[in-house]
Amino acid sequence: MIKKNKSVKKPKVAAVSGGFDPIHIGHVRMFKEAKKLGDKLVVILNNDNWLKLKKGCVFMPQNQRKEILEAFRDVDRVVLTKHKPGTKDISIGKALAEIKPDIFAKGGDRHVKNIPTIEAAVCEKIGCKIINNVGYGGKVQSSSWLLTKYADKINGRKLKKSK
Repeated sequence: MIKKNKSVKKPKVAAVSGGFDPIHIGHVRMFKEAKKLGDKLVVILNNDNWLKLKKGCVFMPQNQRKEILEAFRDVDRVVLTKHKPGTKDISIGKALAEIKPDIFAKGGDRHVKNIPTIEAAVCEKIGCKIINNVGYGGKVQSSSWLLTKYADKINGRKLKKSK
């Protein structure tokens, strides 16, 4: 009896990253399009320390953002970054090196000229293809835009209490 060598095909992994604080329609579109690039979609979620360094504050705590992301049908796994308080390195190079995705899908605000050097170097080292402007419509929304717009609307006015 001859045994057939059944090679198991390794699933193609696509990864995206962001703070997702708060999540918006541009993120949803990016997840849908990124999932089409691979068999599995891993979301690299920037932790609270990263947000404090990059944005100055956190709107939603990392555990809540992680739980929301895990609820999306297109998302197979969420990996929280390990940035320490006061870190100087705000890249997600370490997370990419650990996950070793086949594809790193960047959203509508990214193009060749603004990919962090560390991330590009890690992708080259692990053989990960970077695809920019994933999600249709380019940069259609921004978490910062949403928060600023909301703050502008309520500035000087009292919020109505929810019933």
